[in-house]
Amino acid sequence: MKISLLQQMYKDVLAGIPLAKESHHYSSLLTLGVEQPPGGDESCHQRHLPPPAGGTGSHEDTGVVVPAGDDLSNSFANMSSSFCPREVMLLQLTLIRMMVAKAESQQIESSTRQKYCEIFVLLLKEAKTDSKLVSLLGPRDRLLSHMASQSLASLVYFQLKEENALNVTWLSFTLNALLGFPGNTPVADCLWTLTTIIKEILKDAVLPKAGVLKKLLAPLDAVLEGFYNAILFHHFDSHHYTSPYSEATTNLISFIDLLEALLASRPELELPLRCQRVLFSKVSYVLNLISSSIPYVIKKKFILLLKRCVLHKSREDARSGSVSLRALPLCEDMLALSNAVLQVGSLTWLNQIPLDEKSSYFGSSEPAPGDDPRGGSDQTALRALSLVVLKALEFKIHNSAAEAEIKGDFESSMSQLLVFWRSHLKPLPQSHPVVHHCEWLSLIFIEQDDDMWEAAKALLLIYLKLERLRRDAAGNLSPKEEDSWNSLTHAGGYNPHCIFLSFLEKIAFDSSVLLDFLISSETCFLEYLVRYLKLLGTEWHEFVAVCNHFDTKRGSFQPVSPAEPPHRSEQSCVTAESSQDAGWEPAPQTPMAAASSPECRVFTAERGDNEAESDSLISADSAALPGSLQSLVNYDSSEDSELESDGKECLVNTRQVPSNGEGETRRRGTGCSYTADSWEICTSEAFPLTQEGSRPSSCWTRVTSLDNIIPLRIMLCKSTKCLGELQQAVSRLQRRNLFPYNPTALLKLLSHVEKMSKNVNSQ
Repeated sequence: MKISLLQQMYKDVLAGIPLAKESHHYSSLLTLGVEQPPGGDESCHQRHLPPPAGGTGSHEDTGVVVPAGDDLSNSFANMSSSFCPREVMLLQLTLIRMMVAKAESQQIESSTRQKYCEIFVLLLKEAKTDSKLVSLLGPRDRLLSHMASQSLASLVYFQLKEENALNVTWLSFTLNALLGFPGNTPVADCLWTLTTIIKEILKDAVLPKAGVLKKLLAPLDAVLEGFYNAILFHHFDSHHYTSPYSEATTNLISFIDLLEALLASRPELELPLRCQRVLFSKVSYVLNLISSSIPYVIKKKFILLLKRCVLHKSREDARSGSVSLRALPLCEDMLALSNAVLQVGSLTWLNQIPLDEKSSYFGSSEPAPGDDPRGGSDQTALRALSLVVLKALEFKIHNSAAEAEIKGDFESSMSQLLVFWRSHLKPLPQSHPVVHHCEWLSLIFIEQDDDMWEAAKALLLIYLKLERLRRDAAGNLSPKEEDSWNSLTHAGGYNPHCIFLSFLEKIAFDSSVLLDFLISSETCFLEYLVRYLKLLGTEWHEFVAVCNHFDTKRGSFQPVSPAEPPHRSEQSCVTAESSQDAGWEPAPQTPMAAASSPECRVFTAERGDNEAESDSLISADSAALPGSLQSLVNYDSSEDSELESDGKECLVNTRQVPSNGEGETRRRGTGCSYTADSWEICTSEAFPLTQEGSRPSSCWTRVTSLDNIIPLRIMLCKSTKCLGELQQAVSRLQRRNLFPYNPTALLKLLSHVEKMSKNVNSQ
């Protein structure tokens, strides 16, 4: 009889139908019969609880998936009335959780919510349901224990919100479990319950979180700090973690989840509690565990937890501003974490972390056929570790006052980090080998844009601090000292101009990608770009020098052999843009005048050919632009859109012209450098190619000396064109009130870059 009433109650609660009978009737239905053996007989489990996929059907299995919604309703409604006590309790626990969720929903009528609250009061005050739930916790029946933990968390949260009171029974159980570690108390269930309560509080949009969190955590503050020391240091033994399914592993993973919840709750309190700060002050315990022989799943969870810690300050500053009571303890905590991570610049612990080779493939432990494992290391963990080190360097250098105090440690740390990257990430076979150290940043982080811009911003801030300290100490610097400083930044992999240009190359100079980053609230690209453009205004000559070096190293007199004999009326003379060597050494020869990208091609046509033929070549080449160069947003659809660039920006039309009346031909043409509103024309000249009528096997292109012409600056052309397109796109969106924030300051900086670019082209 009771089971049929429970089934009907379940369907009514699921459908949101008001409960017609009085509250005592329903509280009696939900009263747990813990006095009966909760395990039941084995035949009951086998008959009514199907095993999970790949399981054995035993009640010890932990992977049971409970269906939701109508499937769950039909499952409970259609089951036989011959329920064993365990199944009755599972239905009761499910009902308690559902009713708490319904009581918090504004979509349910207030009278129905009030009825649920009356039932909860009866369950807690008269039926002592909280004590019975505590008695169900433990490893004896994992499914029943997990459901009891979730129901207990729901009731404790309900009391905190509705009565502003902390459940004494649950608090006593939690204190005993934490203080009794490593005894026989169900620590994992205790940690799960506390973690769930914190998450429910953080999700509540109406609840005054600060007061409720303080009431919840203050009685547990000192005990949680002591438990941190016990589980991570005093009672830690790697031999207990030989299996990822052991009880010790379960306890530790549950504690990591709790630490994440405590970290997420920290911004809600004006002054953080000790349990919210202990991870920062004693992060060395975590680093020791990461370097030990514990299962990789625990190492990875700790690595990702450290990443959340180093990003926590940026998010908290963005949330509340840098001037607040919480700023001082956070700075102290971040400095302690940074010192522990860097360990006086040695970073030896990095090389002691074996990154799993089979952890980065979604849904499988093996790569798909044809996929390249990219060196085999777990890319997620690799990026997280790299970001932890870079953010720790940023914060430590930001809080240092003297150049001598930080320069040596920073150079040593960057050297160790570069070695770490080189050992864990191998270039793809089809790509050129990484030689220049500034390329590593984009290679490591290109697949995770939010992490990439955090890393780029960290290196940019480090560069700005070192540059300021260097100028304060030396005053006016000689050209030799400037060259030495520039070489040092490239060798350390943190030259901001090189990093920015390397990234632009990776996205094929597509301004729509930059626009996506600007609009997105998930990255710090706006902050990074504003800081970088300000730097660009003061270091324009350094930027141009880096652009010229890209041109030099990527195209020094590269011969191009045609795959088939050239057509009689047209010959394509294209110089390869990508070179195997990306290092930062002096240029060996004269830089090239054109590249093999669609923006920079050299077309030739014989004298007397139709002009339309050459134009058709240009049009065909423009139409064949790769997809990454096409705009992600069709801004031309609006009536007042400005004319977009059509991809013809660096085409060089040349003709074969007889020289000195001889059969020998020379090639002369025009090059172009793009700015936002004009084209700057320069002239290029080529070597004698061939006698009249003969077919060359290869061709060479070069730029003559500055005495006669201005050389094509390919990288400068592409990068400034990309920024110019970004400026135009942002301006259009601003005029239509479609940009999500006021971009006036950003547009001023982009306009300044445009003016400097025009000055270079006019020289």
